[in-house]
Amino acid sequence: MKIEVFKPAHTVGLVQLQQIRDFLYEHLDQYGDKKEDIMKAINYALNKGITPGGFIVVGYEGDQIAGAVVVNKTGMEGYIPENILVYIATHRDQRGKGLGKKLMQRAIDEAEGAIALHVEPDNPAKILYEKLGFTNKYLEMRLIKS
Repeated sequence: MKIEVFKPAHTVGLVQLQQIRDFLYEHLDQYGDKKEDIMKAINYALNKGITPGGFIVVGYEGDQIAGAVVVNKTGMEGYIPENILVYIATHRDQRGKGLGKKLMQRAIDEAEGAIALHVEPDNPAKILYEKLGFTNKYLEMRLIKS
């Protein structure tokens, strides 16, 4: 498997961005978002007019995407982690083979500072995050304004 990291300094074409978006949309399953929201996170990570940016880690089997991670920088530190892992997904056919762990480890290595993430209590990936050293410091609460 080949792993590539895309940062704001890289030139990434629209077709490639759409492939990453479509991959995440398809393989996030019930933990996913709308395509336009996924693209917002991708554009933020690559600093497409939005700062402070972030990065994307993509794993390939041949020329096909096997997994992807999107990390956005928060622009904060200390009281809020410097990074938030927005999305991670592996292809359904690649699950259970250690690909998610490889992608997460690469994302951890690339990130400058702490990383926060949100995970549903029933998401099997929660076990992976705990093995990689993530802890549950807070209970998140949200107010959604319409």
